[in-house]
Order: sequence, then structure tokens, then C-alpha cells
Amino acid sequence: MPHRMISAEPEPETEINLSPMIDCIFILLIFFIVTTVFVEEPGVEIWKPDATVDLDLEKNSIIIAVTSDNKVVYGGKEVGVSGVGARVRALLNKDELPVIIQADSRADHGVFSDVWSEVKNAGAKKISLSTRND
Repeated sequence: MPHRMISAEPEPETEINLSPMIDCIFILLIFFIVTTVFVEEPGVEIWKPDATVDLDLEKNSIIIAVTSDNKVVYGGKEVGVSGVGARVRALLNKDELPVIIQADSRADHGVFSDVWSEVKNAGAKKISLSTRND
């Protein structure tokens, strides 16, 4: 009969190393933050006109609003027609983003046309009019 040796030393405790799991979670978190698209709304409510033909617009874009009382708004602040060109030019220096104009259906066509001209003169290549999807 074999003899068993009984040792007086306690067995070492087994530990679970959580560092690789935490590293993996942080990498996933960074991945999701980087790939998330943030849409910056103009900050005012717009009644969009109806359109028979419409395309889905890109999510990452510059959105300028023309309200029913002909105010031009970007990022929740009134910038006026004269302020549109400088804003768009500054944003286009960072990226070649499309510009979306959300004009209220009750806004004057002349104000919309002036905003379109300012955006075009600022160097925007893709300019779109946002319409209602019914």
C-alpha cells in the first residue's frame, strides 16, 4: 500500500486575473465611441416641405436651419445669412462634410436662396435640402 504524504503547507490560493478582460472591455468601449456618429441638430423646430423625390442624407454633416420667421440658425444660435459662409468655411477646413439646409416651408424663398449661395461660396461640394418624409 502506497503511503500518502501529508504536508503541513497550505495549498497556494488560485487567483483569477481580470486584467485581460478589463483591457478587452476598454478596447471595445473605445471602438464604439470612435465609430459613433454624432448628429448636431440646428436647435430650432422646422416644418420641412414635402418632396416627391428624396434621398437619405449622410449622418455626419453640417446642418443649417432657416426658421419660419427667416432666422438662420446653426448649433442653436442665430448666425444670420452673413454668418453662414464663415461657419461653413471653418467646418469644411476640418473635413469635406456635406451641408444640409433645413428650411421651414413658411420661410421666404429669398432667404433660403441667400443661405444656399453663402454655403456654395464657402466651398461646399454637397448641398442638400432636408424635406419631410411621409
